[in-house]
Amino acid sequence: VVDDMLSMRQVMMHMLRSLGYNNLDEATNGLEALKKLKEQDYDLLITDLHMPNLDGKQLLEKIRHNKKLANLPVLMVSCEDDKKQVTDLITAKVTGFIVKPFNAVILRKHIDWIKEEILTT
Repeated sequence: VVDDMLSMRQVMMHMLRSLGYNNLDEATNGLEALKKLKEQDYDLLITDLHMPNLDGKQLLEKIRHNKKLANLPVLMVSCEDDKKQVTDLITAKVTGFIVKPFNAVILRKHIDWIKEEILTT
């Protein structure tokens, strides 16, 4: 879970735990996340779009251009619902996109869809 706001990370981590996911990690920005991604293996990255240093779109682009990380599913979350911004993320090969605010039911649906997509490809 990558978000520059502590409260959002805590909410997201709590939601994930309530859905049965306990092997979690967090980062405060894209640079920190990228470093962690290069050091260990992850099944899914959930990241905010708007962050300092390296935002979610820049992080996504770096992931997609890294051979080791290129296939990592990336779920982007944001208050942003601008059509062009979302289109840009789709072009950058984001796996999923959730508009804030959302709840655990929405999060579960997106994670389940991502798991199905990975298993069928």
